[in-house]
Amino acid sequence: MTELIDLKTRFYKEILPALKEKMAVKNIMAVPRIAKITINVGIGTYLSRAGKDHSEVINNIALITGQRPIATKTMKSISNFKTKKGQIVGVKVTLRGKRMYDFINKLINVVLPRVRDFRGISRKAFDERGNYTIGLREHSVFPEITVEDMAKVHGMQITISTTAKNKEQTFELLQTMGFPFKKEIEAAGKKKKAGAKDDFAELALTGKEREAAAKPK
Repeated sequence: MTELIDLKTRFYKEILPALKEKMAVKNIMAVPRIAKITINVGIGTYLSRAGKDHSEVINNIALITGQRPIATKTMKSISNFKTKKGQIVGVKVTLRGKRMYDFINKLINVVLPRVRDFRGISRKAFDERGNYTIGLREHSVFPEITVEDMAKVHGMQITISTTAKNKEQTFELLQTMGFPFKKEIEAAGKKKKAGAKDDFAELALTGKEREAAAKPK
């Protein structure tokens, strides 16, 4: 695989000055930038199939991010959700600094292009606090995961937290960094069908498809 360009270096040398000029900001410290990336995996359904063992999910996320995640637990018992206080319900990891930039670089240039029928990420997955969320339904889209590692498939939620003041600034930041958003005409003309998945949820290759692709022809 071709070595990826160091995004952190390119951000400070090229992207940051370009954003400063584009946004007409006088102080470069006021230009929005990515603060952190949080990756969450809900494992309630996964544990119902695998029992109490969630080590595979921990190992998968550690392999993908290069940082060992932590298990998230419930703060109190909720009978409606059949959860008890202290029960493990998810896996979480927060990336900053070089690991964060390396993950973004991989996400843009390697992971998202591997998503089946990928036409760009949604323009609607922003919140008012400068965050953007991408949902992946299968972890198998990451190159670190091989067919042999996929005993059970799980998805993940990737939240990109920025210092932007609004959605428009967040969009400009991510677009300038190379995030592949859907074309504006396509996004405006697409009608959401009843029962469709969330706009930011993209369907990755299934385990069977990855296994078939890996077999020698």
